Order: sequence, then structure tokens, then C-alpha cells
Amino acid sequence: MAEVIWGLATSHVPSIGAAMDNEKTADEYWKPLFDGIAPARTWMAEHRPDVAVIVYNDHANAVDLDLVPTFAIGTAESYDVADEGWGRRPVPPVVGAPELSEHLIRELMDESFDIATFHQLDVDHGLTVPLSIYCPEPGDAWPCAVVPVLVNVIQYPQPTAARCYALGHALGRAIRSFPPDLKVAVFGTGGMSHQLAGARAGLINTEFDRMFLEAIESDPDKLAALTREDYIREAGTEGIELIMWLVMRGALNKNIARITDTYHVPASNTAAGLALFENLGDEGKGSVAA
Repeated sequence: MAEVIWGLATSHVPSIGAAMDNEKTADEYWKPLFDGIAPARTWMAEHRPDVAVIVYNDHANAVDLDLVPTFAIGTAESYDVADEGWGRRPVPPVVGAPELSEHLIRELMDESFDIATFHQLDVDHGLTVPLSIYCPEPGDAWPCAVVPVLVNVIQYPQPTAARCYALGHALGRAIRSFPPDLKVAVFGTGGMSHQLAGARAGLINTEFDRMFLEAIESDPDKLAALTREDYIREAGTEGIELIMWLVMRGALNKNIARITDTYHVPASNTAAGLALFENLGDEGKGSVAA
């Protein structure tokens, strides 16, 4: 049976990818961020998954804003890298895991989650930047297959934090019910606090971010209880992306070990954070909710 071996919570700031693509990671501005990421990269390189389930949001690159699904999963054999207006990132296309994707859709539908299906999908920085944080030098191919899980955090009403956390519980159960012996990592991406437009453009709330980094391990129920308005007030209009970290956390066991974390301000007017967790034990058969 498949198992979830670790979970990664990480920002997906597009300029992080640009810094890697343009060999600026050692520059004064970027070096502290990449120094903070380095321990996670070392550990993940030693604990390679067969498949990464990456929870992210499209940024109006592949999904038309006239029709935005609340939750969706890609089922393709492969995913091209989206051109976001300045050319495609110089990274490999993403190899899919269609059998696992289709299994997850069936299981989640049976648990009353209405999942949209993408049979074709270009993936933008929301997915490729976390992959680059995991594997900075993929060469001709990424080291694992990917199941893209898309969440609407762009258009009101977004799903609640509680609903995302519940999706994570169901996702963990669905992964563990997949018969092949696969090692699976789950990524929750986006955030941390930031607002890109309006009167509060440039908002960064370090106190809230640090609380979130701690509670995502020790008290995810506290984070799941926050409303949309709480997230937007405390973390900014784009900071609501943090609800996607709760999908990752819900897919893990209650019993986890924090491998490393880092927090950096700013990364292009965004608070950037990372937390890496190893999944431990079989308490509740691998479900935080059990």
C-alpha cells in the first residue's frame, strides 16, 4: 500500500524560481532565504518519494477566472510548464501519476468532496517553485512523478480552512488505500502573509506567520477554526493561500517530527516560510482526524 512519508509546507513566490533560474541565489538579497532552505533540501534528497502530491493554486495561467473549481486534480501523463508572460521557466515538464490521480478522485468523491478533473493542464509557479525548492537541479527530469491538487484561493468564496483540513484527512486516507507500494510526499504551498494590491499592499504580519509556523505542527485545529476573514485580515488577501498548508497537514499523521523550518522577510514583498515534517507511526492509521 502507498504511504505518506513526509510533508512540506512552503511558499511558492515566483521570484524564488527566478532567483534560481538566473543564478542569483548567492546574491546578498537572496542568500539568507536559500541558506534557510538548504537543510530541508539535504534531508529531502535523502528521503526521495516516488510521487509528490502538490497542493497549490493556479494564478490565472491555466484556469480561466470565469470558471474556477474549488478543488481539482490533474490526471494527465505529463504537464507542461506554463508561460506566465515572460516565457516558460527553464525546468523540465512534470511527469504525472494518472493511476494515483484517478484513484484519489474516486476516493475523495466517495467522501463527498466534489473534485473537478483536469485531463490537460499547464502548471505555473505555484507548482514548479515548490518542486525547485525540493530539487534545485533536476537536470532533464524531476526526481518524482506529481499529482497536482488545485485549490481556489483566488476568487471569493474560497473554501474554508476547516474544509481544506478535512480534505487533507480524506486525501491521506485515499493515498493509503492505493494498492501499489509507493512512497508519497505531500506539499502544501503558498503564503505566508502578503498582499499585492489595495490600501494594504505590502502587508507582512510576522507575528501571525510565526504563530502559523508553530501551530501547523502542534495545533492545526486552531488554524482550521480561523475564518476566511481572519486569514485576510491577519495575512492579507493573498495570505489566505495558507489554507493549502492545512491540506498537507491533514494528510499526515497526528504523530509527526519537524525536521527543519525557516522564515524570511521579504521575498518580493512576501513573507516566505518553509516547514518540513516527517510522518511517524501508524496512530489512527495515518490520519490526524482519526
